[in-house]
Amino acid sequence: MLPAVNLKPPFNITRFSHVVLEVNDVGCSRDFYVNVGGLVETEFADGVSYLRGLSEACHHSLVLAPAGDKPACRRIGYRVFLEEDLDTAKIFFEEKGLPAEWIDVRNQGRTLLVSDPSGARIELCSSMSVHPRMFLQVHEHRGARAQGLDHCQIMVADPVGLSAFYGELGFRTSEYIAAGDTLIANFMYRKGVCLDLALVPGIGPQLHHFAYTVSESSDIIAVCDFASRYGYGDSVERGPGRHGPSGVLFVYLRDPDGHRVEFFNNHYTTIDAELEPIRWDAASLSTNVHWGMPAVSKWFFEASEFTGVPLERPEKMPNPMTLERYAEGLAKS
Repeated sequence: MLPAVNLKPPFNITRFSHVVLEVNDVGCSRDFYVNVGGLVETEFADGVSYLRGLSEACHHSLVLAPAGDKPACRRIGYRVFLEEDLDTAKIFFEEKGLPAEWIDVRNQGRTLLVSDPSGARIELCSSMSVHPRMFLQVHEHRGARAQGLDHCQIMVADPVGLSAFYGELGFRTSEYIAAGDTLIANFMYRKGVCLDLALVPGIGPQLHHFAYTVSESSDIIAVCDFASRYGYGDSVERGPGRHGPSGVLFVYLRDPDGHRVEFFNNHYTTIDAELEPIRWDAASLSTNVHWGMPAVSKWFFEASEFTGVPLERPEKMPNPMTLERYAEGLAKS
């Protein structure tokens, strides 16, 4: 069921690194992520805002750039360990017949822009400029005090096939959702906790969400309060709740352009080689949450397109337990 994993991949991706979003109003979006999420702005240059969490030393984990035709995800980013990994990665992607080109990115070292088999656009870099961490500057903290970028979830037409591709790159599975022998969704990692990349079925490729860690469980409630304080109360889309997979406390919000961001308390460790992936039954409500209601329909089906990347529809669309379906069942009982 689960694709094989190459434990000695051709190049070393170390972690999910950053997200580049296109937004209608950079200032408005920046204020949302600073005042509600608690990110700090490292730099504003040429109309682009570069943000990071309080525990992050590298220049940015979230980039907000002016949108073209409409808000979208321009790229997601991963770090590689050494500069030489970039050269090996270029050869790897070219041999697969996938796009790979060198690009210049502000405050990043040499950067390789690639596409995975779904078409998702990805930056690979080995370094960024470094700045003092802000987690001890408590007098400057705001919002949910987001600490650091942790993972992203991507909707794709073929999660199984894409899982095999990332398995070649050394991504291991921490948990997965299956119906019988059929893999539905896969939660994969590189950095030694249980998630860097989640692959779920749907029209894609689209960025379903990206997620920041918070230090305290109370910060998850705080982000809802700050959303309300700054006029974004109706942007709280799902939660607070506790995930089935990973078991973390979470909340999801939509930013001013509809991009989805999650805030959650941290994961468990998965670095040891003997640990086996955890299977979740797609038919169980606990796959969604341990307690509380399932998510509304739009949480499952709405996401951010990648700029200029055509969408592909899966052979069979997912039919998850949504809040609407759940309420309908209660009304009939």
